[in-house]
Amino acid sequence: MSDNLPPCPQCSSEYTYEMNALMVCPECAHEWVPGGDGQAGAPAGERVIKDAVGNVLSDGDTVTVVKALKVKGSVSGIKAGTKVRNIRLVDGVDGHDIDCRIEGFGAMQLKSSVVKKA
Repeated sequence: MSDNLPPCPQCSSEYTYEMNALMVCPECAHEWVPGGDGQAGAPAGERVIKDAVGNVLSDGDTVTVVKALKVKGSVSGIKAGTKVRNIRLVDGVDGHDIDCRIEGFGAMQLKSSVVKKA
């Protein structure tokens, strides 16, 4: 491995690697932003939400639904390939961490594991 990569702040593993703007520990799966003040406080302050293929999501992004979803109270569900614009990231219930409005269905929450950044 490279000599200039910092060890993991949680388990002190030396086998860390870079993935986009994050540092990742393969032993404990901890992710953090390198550098800055107080690395241990960075993950608790800001949660990183990723889509089904690993892209980091942020407020206002446009995403595409990657698999058909059943919706309670609706005859038809949400089809795969449906675009959802202007998402908001929230701390939802049962892993539903995207708050959005889908045309034809209205306001609802989605899981980040069923969407892909467009």
